[in-house]
Amino acid sequence: MSLEDTLYPLLKLYEAAPQPVKSLAGRAYRAIPASLRHGQSYARFQNEAREVESWDAETIRRYQITALRDSLVAAGRTPFYAEKFAVCGVDPTKFESPEQLADYPLLTKQDLLRHREQMVNPEFDAKHRLYITTGGSSGVPVGFYLHKGVSRPKEQAYLEAQWSRRGYRAGDRVAVIRGGVTSNRAQGGISYFDATRNWLILSSYHLTLERLPEYVAALNKFRPQHLHAYPSAALMLARGMEQAGLKLDFKLTSLPCGSEKLTAESQQYLEQFFGARVFHWYGHSERVVLAAQGRTSNHLHFWPTYGFVEFGEPNADGHREIIGTSFHNHVMPLIRYRTGDYCKPVQTGREFAWPATEAVVGRDYEFLVSATGRRISLTAINMHDRIFDGLLAVQFFQKCAGEVECRYQTGPQWQNSRVETMRTGLLTKLGDDFSLTLRDVPEVEKTIAGKHRWLVTTLK
Repeated sequence: MSLEDTLYPLLKLYEAAPQPVKSLAGRAYRAIPASLRHGQSYARFQNEAREVESWDAETIRRYQITALRDSLVAAGRTPFYAEKFAVCGVDPTKFESPEQLADYPLLTKQDLLRHREQMVNPEFDAKHRLYITTGGSSGVPVGFYLHKGVSRPKEQAYLEAQWSRRGYRAGDRVAVIRGGVTSNRAQGGISYFDATRNWLILSSYHLTLERLPEYVAALNKFRPQHLHAYPSAALMLARGMEQAGLKLDFKLTSLPCGSEKLTAESQQYLEQFFGARVFHWYGHSERVVLAAQGRTSNHLHFWPTYGFVEFGEPNADGHREIIGTSFHNHVMPLIRYRTGDYCKPVQTGREFAWPATEAVVGRDYEFLVSATGRRISLTAINMHDRIFDGLLAVQFFQKCAGEVECRYQTGPQWQNSRVETMRTGLLTKLGDDFSLTLRDVPEVEKTIAGKHRWLVTTLK
C-alpha cells in the first residue's frame, strides 16, 4: 500500500488548510522518499515505461497477452462479468492471443452507472479499493474503483515518463492552471502553493484580462520550469498576455497540456508565444488507455503496456471510437470499455510502432460566463467530484451571463437529499458572480445524432 493512497481521503482537508499549514505539511511529505510515498509498484512501472520504447513487437505482444489474461481472469470473478462471459461462451483462462478479445462483450458507461458494485472483484476487500469519479467529459460522471497501491503509482510513473520526453524531471517546479479552486469569490485569491509537489496552483476560474497582471506576477515570482494547464487555460493566458503586452521574465522548459482537445494550430501558437515545447496527451480517470506525443512526433501514441486499445467501426466522418481494456487494476477491471472518444488511427508519422492518432475528437473547449465576465471551463467544473454520484447525465444551460441552469437526469442510486450538496459544490466552483438553478429532467437534451450535449448556450 502506498502512503499516497492511504492519505488520499485527507486531500480535501489539506487543500482547505491555511497556507502555512499546507506548506509545513507539504514539505514534510515531500521529504519522504518517493518509494514510500508512491509504494512498491511505482519503481516497477517507472522501469516499464522507460524500457517499453525499445521493446520489439514480439516482446510487446507477449506482455499484452499476459496482462489481458490477468485482467480477464480477475473480471471473470465478478458477478457482472461472470454472467456476461457465460452468455458469450468465453473462458478467460484459455485466452492466448489479443485477437480473441473480439469475442468478449463491450462495456459502456451506463453499465458502470448501473452495475458498479457487481463489477468489483470479491477477492479484494474494501481496504484495497479507492473510489474515484470520472471528469464526465461525456456529461455522464461515473464512479468506479481503482486498485490501491497499484493504479495511482502506475499513473504517476507513466505521466512522469511521458512528460520527460519534453524536458520534465521529477521534482521540477510546476505552475498549474487546471481547475484548482483557490477561492469561491469572484475577486478572491488566484493561487496557493502545494508544497507536497513543489507546485504553484493557479485558479482557472479567475483568469480574466483584468486580473492577468496578477497571474504574470505570480509566475515571475515562482519561476516554474513547466506550466501544466488545460489547453483552454493556456490559450487564454497567452492571448491575454499578448493583448496586454505582458511577458514572463524567465524561460519555460515545457507546457504539459491535457484533458482537452489541442489543435495543431493552437499548439504551434503556444510554442511560439512561450518559446517552449508543448506536450499533449490523452487519458481518462478510468485509467484504461493512455496516449501521448513523442519526443519528436506530435502524434498521440497509445502506450502498449498501460492498457490495450481497440478502435470501433468508422463513422460517417471516418472517426473510430476508442475502446480500451485496463491492465493491472484487478479490483475492478474494465473490459473493452467504450470511452465515447473518437479518433482516426494513423500509420505514418509515428515515432513508435504503437497504435497512434493525430488527435482525439470530442473534447472541445466549453465555457460558462459569469456576471463579471469570467469564463469558467466546464472541464474545470467537472473535475472528479462526487457531487454528481447517482446521476445519469448532467447538462448546463445558459442564456444570460451570470445565470446558469443545471439540468440533471437521476439514476436508480440518486438520493434527493443530495440536491443541496450538489448546489453547494457547484457554487463553490462557480463563484459569487453566478446564480444557479437546479432542475430535475426526465432526459437531457441531445444532438440530432443522439449525442449528449454538456452545454447548451445562447451566448456568443
